[in-house]
Amino acid sequence: MDTSLLPNIVAFLKMIVPFNHLSLAVLDTIARQVEIVYLGKGEFLYQEEKPCRFLYLIRSGVIEQREQNGSLRARMGAEDIFGFSLQSQETYQVVALEHSLIYRLDYRALVYSIVDYPHVTEQLALSANQRLQSTVNVKWAEGDKGIFFKRVVDVAQKPIAIATPDMTIQQVACLMRHEMRSSCAVIVDDKRLLGMITDKDMTKRVVADGVLVSRPITDVMTEQPIVVGQQELVLKAVQLMMLHNIQNVPVLDDDQKVVGVITPQQLVQKHSVQAVFLIENIRRCESVEALSFLGVQRQAIFEAMAEANLSAHLIGQVMAMIYDAFTRQLVDLAQVHLGPTPCRYVWLAAGSHARNEVHLGSDQDNALVLEDSATESDRSYFRHFAMYICKGLAKSGYDLCSGRFMAATPKWCQSLTVWKQYYRKWAKNPEYDMLLNLTVFLEIRPLAGDESIFEELNSFRLEQVRGNAKLMVALVRNALSTKPPLGVFNKLVLKKNGKNDNYLNIKKSAIQCLVDLARIYAIHEGGDILNTEERMDFSFRHEVINEMSYQDLIGTYRFVNQLRYSHHLQCLRKGVAVSNYLLPENFSSFERQHLKDVFRIIYGFQQTVKMRFGG
Repeated sequence: MDTSLLPNIVAFLKMIVPFNHLSLAVLDTIARQVEIVYLGKGEFLYQEEKPCRFLYLIRSGVIEQREQNGSLRARMGAEDIFGFSLQSQETYQVVALEHSLIYRLDYRALVYSIVDYPHVTEQLALSANQRLQSTVNVKWAEGDKGIFFKRVVDVAQKPIAIATPDMTIQQVACLMRHEMRSSCAVIVDDKRLLGMITDKDMTKRVVADGVLVSRPITDVMTEQPIVVGQQELVLKAVQLMMLHNIQNVPVLDDDQKVVGVITPQQLVQKHSVQAVFLIENIRRCESVEALSFLGVQRQAIFEAMAEANLSAHLIGQVMAMIYDAFTRQLVDLAQVHLGPTPCRYVWLAAGSHARNEVHLGSDQDNALVLEDSATESDRSYFRHFAMYICKGLAKSGYDLCSGRFMAATPKWCQSLTVWKQYYRKWAKNPEYDMLLNLTVFLEIRPLAGDESIFEELNSFRLEQVRGNAKLMVALVRNALSTKPPLGVFNKLVLKKNGKNDNYLNIKKSAIQCLVDLARIYAIHEGGDILNTEERMDFSFRHEVINEMSYQDLIGTYRFVNQLRYSHHLQCLRKGVAVSNYLLPENFSSFERQHLKDVFRIIYGFQQTVKMRFGG
């Protein structure tokens, strides 16, 4: 190669991800390895028989890949890379649609040149899953490590005030105030945790009720307090605080011995844990108007987590906890506004909310189930009850469901018997409308009311779903109804039929496809897991999918969710409405490559479930 071209090649590589992370010396080495290939319009690229030999980087022009049967595989332009799949038995034709200049790189020589840049090596790996994982695996410095990823034992308060059951209230109070300077104490008998007392408990249960301080501490302690294991992530402790409205959680080691206490004060090191305090603020709201003002805090928490590159799984969980808190507070406010509920009921979260996969653009999917003895008067009360809550959620930033899958819709505010009839009908006749209803309510989770009603309904739901071959075929057919695009070419999304879209609906084109696939695998094995990542893990542990398939599925799912959250963050910064619509013009060349990998992986799994389960 003419060495006078080297500066031009280096300058080009410096603009391309991930080559832009390499030093000039390394780029110069790579540039010297480049072979320049010219293709005239209509000319085919000759590929070596040896697999994995070359990667190709398009400098200018347009090329198209076609499968052996002639179907379109991909269309690529300047800055795009291809050749990753040449290590497999997969073969395809490459033809130039325009006069094209292509840089050809010997793959082994390239990898040798970048051996000191492991992150770049991962992004240029032959495995699509490894390339995707390289974009979602955050490389934390210890000082910057997100607190959600830390173990509880690493942030818990130590030492702690430990009392025995024979101590008096006054003795424990002195221990807390003068000796340990602690806001709480644990009561332990022979290393076994019996209970817990906090300074707030002292005020409410002792001072306010005039209890003699000479009485034993066991008279006023909280028995069987909520605890967390020392190896659990801090996120687990945060969940417990939010769910049970508590501020102090004892930490136990593997022998069930108390080794510390975790409180919000240990968590304020990082902004993302302000969710704990938002939950507390939500619980103090005495009107819908007051709740609506907290939407700004919810948005700020999301921004903090997205900026910190926390995993989509953790972001979804935290946002679901906040959504739960808004809903539960509105349930309480509705009873203040309308009076006590006249009969037993359960308020259900459905869809992505039930799966703990909430984001800033999540709308409402919910339902009400009433006990069978509910009268017409009771049903009238609950219609107003549901309307109050759904409108309150809308004012708090959770849009009304466009499909009206909400408790405020009379169809989804029914007795337990009617709901059982729904599930029986949907499972026996899973045609389009029936299947749509079922897929919305296939994932349900109780948020308020009598959980025994939920348990009875959920057991019935599982009976209808498990082992239902007809339903499985319908679920597969539904999963295959969305065909992922081939990739992104220039400023357009390339479909399999060769047509183009001006935007990429990341939810429809990728996320929902993966949710559907995980659901099919889990249901086939009788699993009652709701969360998509947990369903993938369940399917792997039950040998429904092998390790390579599991890594492909979960890696792809994490990548597309991170892409969505990043887009939501950009929407907030631009002051525009949050959406699932991504503009192709904003993708880098490597993001286009990642998306092509994503769509190919999804399509492969769709064909697999079609062959395995029918549809």
